[in-house]
Amino acid sequence: MYTKKIYFSGGNVQELQEIFADVPGVINVSVGTLAAKNVHSYVNHEPQTLENIPSIEIEFNPKKMDLSMLMDVLFNVLNPYADKTLGVYYPSAEDEPQVELHLNFIANRGKEPVVSKACLTINDPNVDKVVRKCFAKVGRLMNFQAAPEAEQFFLRKHPEIKTDIDLTKLKTSLRF
Repeated sequence: MYTKKIYFSGGNVQELQEIFADVPGVINVSVGTLAAKNVHSYVNHEPQTLENIPSIEIEFNPKKMDLSMLMDVLFNVLNPYADKTLGVYYPSAEDEPQVELHLNFIANRGKEPVVSKACLTINDPNVDKVVRKCFAKVGRLMNFQAAPEAEQFFLRKHPEIKTDIDLTKLKTSLRF
């Protein structure tokens, strides 16, 4: 079976692992750390190299789950306008256009539309809205180091630990 991988950072990676483990089309989710190059955010466009970023690796079947749907789940759980640790890292150059397109959409959501040559803006949905800054980072994965087995699915192994997200409620609200 042909599979693809994508890497997300932000929030609590153990919570992210639990969330993505039950998404249809996802084969495996691992917690670990990554290094990425040419990383930029929509606040700081200077490319940089980052290392030791707590993250998750998602292996998925592209015939059953789309990369943009996985990013939709991520952005529904973590706020790209508030979480400065949020990141999307891709291992293959073929994923770059889709990741960049999706993040450009998120970054420009709520901004005023471009005015036409006739200087008309019709039915502007953004009147009197505050322009938000998108802190999400995006870059090309250099490497991923999976955490030891004892740290994989940590919340399942330790149900007594409280989480910020009600995972049961979230899983019932996510529908595919």
